[in-house]
Amino acid sequence: MEKQSMFKRFLIWKYKHVSQRNFILILSGIVGLVAGLISVLLKNLTFGISWLLELSVIFSQNKTYFILPVIGLTLSYLFVNRISKKPLEAAIPSILFALSKKEGKLASNKIVLPLITAPLTVGFGGSVGLLSPAIFSASAASSSIGTLLHINRKTQTLLIGCAAAGVIATSFKSPIAAIIFAIEVFSLDLTFASLLPLLIASLTSIITSYFFVGNEILFKFQLTEIYHVRDTLFYICLGVGTGIASAYFSKIYFTIFKFFDRFNNRLKKLIVGGLAIGIMLYFIPSLYGEGFSFINDLLSGNHIAAIGQTPFNYSLDNPWVVIALLLIITVFKSIAMTTTFAAGGTGGIIIPTLVMGSALGNVIAKVINNLGINLSVSEANFTLLGMAGLIAGVLHAPLTAIFLIAEITGSYELFIPLMITVSMSFLITKNSLEHTIYTKELAEKGQLLTHNKDQSILTLMKIDAVIECDFIPLNPEMSLGDMLHQGVSKSSRNLFPVVDAKINLVGIVSLDSIRDVMFDQSLHETTSVETFMRNPLDIIIYEKDTMQQVMRKFQNTGAWNLPVLKNGTYYGFVSKSKLLTAYRRELINFTS
Repeated sequence: MEKQSMFKRFLIWKYKHVSQRNFILILSGIVGLVAGLISVLLKNLTFGISWLLELSVIFSQNKTYFILPVIGLTLSYLFVNRISKKPLEAAIPSILFALSKKEGKLASNKIVLPLITAPLTVGFGGSVGLLSPAIFSASAASSSIGTLLHINRKTQTLLIGCAAAGVIATSFKSPIAAIIFAIEVFSLDLTFASLLPLLIASLTSIITSYFFVGNEILFKFQLTEIYHVRDTLFYICLGVGTGIASAYFSKIYFTIFKFFDRFNNRLKKLIVGGLAIGIMLYFIPSLYGEGFSFINDLLSGNHIAAIGQTPFNYSLDNPWVVIALLLIITVFKSIAMTTTFAAGGTGGIIIPTLVMGSALGNVIAKVINNLGINLSVSEANFTLLGMAGLIAGVLHAPLTAIFLIAEITGSYELFIPLMITVSMSFLITKNSLEHTIYTKELAEKGQLLTHNKDQSILTLMKIDAVIECDFIPLNPEMSLGDMLHQGVSKSSRNLFPVVDAKINLVGIVSLDSIRDVMFDQSLHETTSVETFMRNPLDIIIYEKDTMQQVMRKFQNTGAWNLPVLKNGTYYGFVSKSKLLTAYRRELINFTS
């Protein structure tokens, strides 16, 4: 009780002495600190597991490493089913759903769960990344902080964006790309009110990471070749290639998940997925783990180390054999990643996307350099450009892709090639796939926030807030006289639902339809409600219709009131006036 009293006094003091704007800036710094700590912790836990496995005598031999991901998936499965007993959720889609339908609130157990399941998955060699679990954990932490301090939905959303920006900034040492990532992926408004907190969170996260890992960076690269106009056509070709690869990446993701949906038992998914991953890793060892070493090997020009030791004796001195092997890696990275998810692993798609893009970019550069056309391009530059093209296409985040690679290289010399490649990739993918892996399912259910304010406001609105249940229901056999005495005289409404004994809606009666005869007493006993009722212009289904669909039904019918069915029976009405009033109120809250 004493602690609660002290906390209450703190909230009162804060309300009196700290402005809302300054309080948000303080919170963004705290969230950035937490995001940095979570990122470092998750990375160290994962690398710790990998280090212990490398020391192990049993698994140090190249012939046995491919079974490690199966062990990691099994441990993750046992933890989720026997200890946590909380279902695994896709990180970014869960956050997006919380932003649109749960006022930005995430369960506090989501802070810890990714910190255990992700290291088990990735540390044992699962072909997924760590960024999404880190973002999930940091976002859940920021949500818990916001709930504790009773902040509103808009600030809660901003803090989740700060958490995501902090994780990206910590991982890549790229604060600008981190800010843009939060804006593009979480559909935040780019205003000074949001920009400054995102910047503070990013900087705080980077400074936090420096305390623990120093100047360590993910990608070791120094730009040596600049943009040449003669290479423009090659950049366009790379953009087209990464656009096609991005579409393939997304479609193979949903196809594999659809295949695994056939198994209603999680243990069966684990067995089938584990075997598939083991086979892929045995033949393509470079699919093992996140893939940072693969990217760094390509950037340094060491494609032999990137490809690794395969069971076959390839002649890696032949450039076309190398091209073929890198192309195989490009194709199978997304398959290995998705299979890891479908089998019950925890991870993210951002790093696998970078791996796939680096392989494809390197392939296209090698093809150009070995065509015998007396032209050569930088394979390292194309490796980076391929990464940007895949990020732009898969995540639909073109600006994030451009600034991420620009900050990784520490130079803007590649800015024009980046813009060409990224724009081509984004246009191709956006035209072939309206939504990303993150947003497809939410968009189909009408639960996705976007930069379209009108659509976002309708997504945030809840149908319960606009349903009115004070309409007096009538029975179709009821006489006109009974309707007047039991319905019209006791209601302030001019509309009446007509229901049967099981509360099924059979029609509606408008006061206008009986106005001419309501005072003719000779008809009071000889006519019934059924005589005057009509079918509604449309019906709103409570469990099915989104607010976008509700608004569309009003626009299409021109009706002022539409009935609502819940569980198949009459529930109430939605009026256009109340709907528009609620829309205006949400618009004010959304833009304030």
